[in-house]
Amino acid sequence: MNKSSLKRKLIWLTIFAITMGYFEAALVEYLRELYYPEGFAFPMREIPLPFLLIEIGREIASIFMLVSVGALAGCCFIDRFAAFMFIFGVWDIVFYAFLRLFENWPPSVFTWDLLFLLPLPWIGPVWAPVLVSIALIWAAVSIWLRLEKGIIVKPTRAEWIGEILAGSIIIASFISGFQVVLKKEIPQTFPWYVWLIGMSLGILIFIAVLRRTDRIES
Repeated sequence: MNKSSLKRKLIWLTIFAITMGYFEAALVEYLRELYYPEGFAFPMREIPLPFLLIEIGREIASIFMLVSVGALAGCCFIDRFAAFMFIFGVWDIVFYAFLRLFENWPPSVFTWDLLFLLPLPWIGPVWAPVLVSIALIWAAVSIWLRLEKGIIVKPTRAEWIGEILAGSIIIASFISGFQVVLKKEIPQTFPWYVWLIGMSLGILIFIAVLRRTDRIES
């Protein structure tokens, strides 16, 4: 991957992620106008089952869109995976930026949000998914900078397992409060220490992968 092709890829993936973030924010804005006309806040309100199923389907479709574009944008697996991480991270951050523009929400990074619905509702303060997105963007760019030099980042099987474990821990921190949604309560505490373990593990493993790759290539 040469410098011009990397620049072109970054431009088009960023454009896609921004436009997708706009669409997602617009759809959420319509839903909130229907169910939270006075402004979105916990406790959650009852959503009719047909509309809930449609919303779950929309979330699944969004993930497939990200995976599809990532698959088309890369020349090898790690390149495609980097593209997926990049557009996921940009999309998520832009989503909150547009919500802030549309309705001045969230009022702060500590505001609680319903993040995802599968396999159980995910909840957490806005800062948590945003920091995950920043880490994903950093990881993607780190991979591409090495591909630009002809270096392919190749995690070992153990490193992949470690990253999957780290991601699972992060997801667990979000899902841990699912009963707050089901019971229609107001969330009180976020298990930030669980989230931090997952984030730290994922970042440290990835740094180790980069250092090992650089050492081998040098």
